[in-house]
Amino acid sequence: MLSPEMTVGELIDLLSQCDRSSPVRQAMNPFFPMAHRLAQVVQAVDRGGQTVVYLAEGRDEATQLGLLPPEVAVALAWQGDTESPPSRPRRSAGGK
Repeated sequence: MLSPEMTVGELIDLLSQCDRSSPVRQAMNPFFPMAHRLAQVVQAVDRGGQTVVYLAEGRDEATQLGLLPPEVAVALAWQGDTESPPSRPRRSAGGK
C-alpha cells in the first residue's frame, strides 16, 4: 500500500529534476490559492514515533507572495482551466 504522504526521498527525486538555482515556494490553500516562501526545513519525531520533515514558511510579512499563478492552481487540480470572459464596452453613467 502506498503512503498518502510524500517521503523525503520522493521529494528529493522530484526536486532533482528542477533547476537548482530556482527559489522554493509553497502553494497553500486550494480554496484561495496563495504562494509562500519557504524559510526552514525542520526534522522532528511525531506522536507516533515517526520521523517527519516539515517545510515551513517564514515569519515576516514578505513570506506570503500573493495569489498562486493560475497555471499552477490548474496543474495542482485546485481549479479548472478557465479563460477570462470576453471584454465588452462599458456603459456610461447615464445608461447610454
